[in-house]
Amino acid sequence: MTLDILNKKIEKSISDLYNKQIPSNYFQIIKTKVDFEGDYTLIIFPFLSFSEKDLSSTANEIGVVLQKIEEVSSFNIVKGFLNFHLSDIFFSKILEHVFSSKNFGFISPSSNSKTTLVEFSSPNTNKPLHLGHIRNNLLGFAISNIFKACGHHVKKVQVINDRGIHICKSMLAWLKYGNGKTPDSEGVKGDFFVGQYYVLFEKKLKEEKIKIGDKNIVPNILKEAQEMLVKWERKDPEIIKLWKKMNDWVYEGMEITYKKLGISFDKNYYESSTYLDGKRIVQRFLEKNIFFTKKDKSVWVDLNQYNLDEKLLLRSDGTAVYMTQDIGTAFCRHEDFSFDNMIYVTGNEQNYHFQTLFKILEKIGCNWSKKCFHLSYGMVDLPSGKMKSREGTVVDADDLISKMRSSSFNIIKHSQKFDDFDENEIKKLSEKIGDGALKYFILKVDAKKNMLFNPDESIDFNGNTGPFIQYTYARIMSILSKRKDFKPCFNSHDSMGGLEKDLIKNIFDFPNCIQQCKESLNPSLLANYIYHLAKTYNKFYQKVPILDGSKNEEFRLTVSKKVSLIIMDGMGLLGISVPNRM
Repeated sequence: MTLDILNKKIEKSISDLYNKQIPSNYFQIIKTKVDFEGDYTLIIFPFLSFSEKDLSSTANEIGVVLQKIEEVSSFNIVKGFLNFHLSDIFFSKILEHVFSSKNFGFISPSSNSKTTLVEFSSPNTNKPLHLGHIRNNLLGFAISNIFKACGHHVKKVQVINDRGIHICKSMLAWLKYGNGKTPDSEGVKGDFFVGQYYVLFEKKLKEEKIKIGDKNIVPNILKEAQEMLVKWERKDPEIIKLWKKMNDWVYEGMEITYKKLGISFDKNYYESSTYLDGKRIVQRFLEKNIFFTKKDKSVWVDLNQYNLDEKLLLRSDGTAVYMTQDIGTAFCRHEDFSFDNMIYVTGNEQNYHFQTLFKILEKIGCNWSKKCFHLSYGMVDLPSGKMKSREGTVVDADDLISKMRSSSFNIIKHSQKFDDFDENEIKKLSEKIGDGALKYFILKVDAKKNMLFNPDESIDFNGNTGPFIQYTYARIMSILSKRKDFKPCFNSHDSMGGLEKDLIKNIFDFPNCIQQCKESLNPSLLANYIYHLAKTYNKFYQKVPILDGSKNEEFRLTVSKKVSLIIMDGMGLLGISVPNRM
């Protein structure tokens, strides 16, 4: 890499200056802070012992030496920091390197590459996917792509929550109040249909609680749901038949949503299966006295050594809890893939749950527990307020996707910019823009933060939005279409302008950005990097003539071409497609 070559030249020049071999760790070179002049900064303090001079004199004599390197054009000194500008020669070399690099920024996996599992989505079969699930899926898919770009073998998995009391609530409500209705008879998606009965159960439960008036008395409808769960675990034929039927309705509905989001998985795990693995594991370590029973025959694990509480693993009636099935699922995955990393993508309300899970795995001797990580994300709300599944106030994922596409369609339909588009082209473009607006708006926010999703703000063609970036890409493609035969040129015939240098620096930073996203489990770094690149290019477009017939035309087209490729690749990692024409 050109920057590595420059670093070696700097190391040699300073070592020659003091006639000593200076260790590489003495050379602390960082990007110059935005408030200061320069491209990179060398920290001078480590060299004082070699120069035996004061800080200012040392910085100045090092600066004079560095300026003799062809890639360095000038320098300035701010206290103990030497800021230096890079020459046109350096930027030309950088541009040539990135342009000629196949799949720049991407590392191809080898047989020795690490395997990373990413679990995301984790839907329940008692309700449709909603806005919170959208954030989950987008984060999981983006992180999967980022790890793949870093050379990992990536497996995308989901665990489907197809058992438990919440599932029984939907089943019981349908039995009691469904009157034989089906998704087909009602003309609605299966997941939406089943979700209505979960809401109905909670409504009936609330009504019964009010009628009883005593908080210590368990309502009959809840008792029935609990009894149904026990029957399910005992494999009661009628209950199992009902369960399979209603789950199938949900699966059909969810697949439609996943297809709209462009989401796919390498393997599905089902809690109805993994909870049994979990129960067997709990029993094994109960016999080894690592777990213990209480008087009511419930099974627990003591985590006080980790400054955590005791954790329930099996209820007194022998039924499993979420922790039981998560233990079983973790074991299944390790057996299936022998992963190097496993990343769970869930909301921050489960922070303690995963902290506990990882310590349980550690306590029972799973060395790979240290390879498990939790990508925790904040809540997503709308301007209208918070969502509540039990009250049926969640925003259905399909409805939101449709709304975004419809809004995009109306904007395009009534804009003169798209007068030459036919109806089919407008439809396809509106899907790309609507989906891009939704995905980008969510992914640009740091996952750890709560966020407010504003559909109207997200679909703006100006500012930090998906449509703005998509439009920038289309603008570049329009320019390139007018010179399809141009030959790549890496040298400016004049002195390079600041915007041209900024673009090349931004382009060169693409691989580093991907690595930072991987290390921090934070796709928002990539989203905002792409926005900054697009914004810089638009400044360049406004101030610098590109197709002007000058000697620099092909150089500027070369820069433009690479910017377009970075935008396309970067947005692709986020699961967003970019249109060639807008």
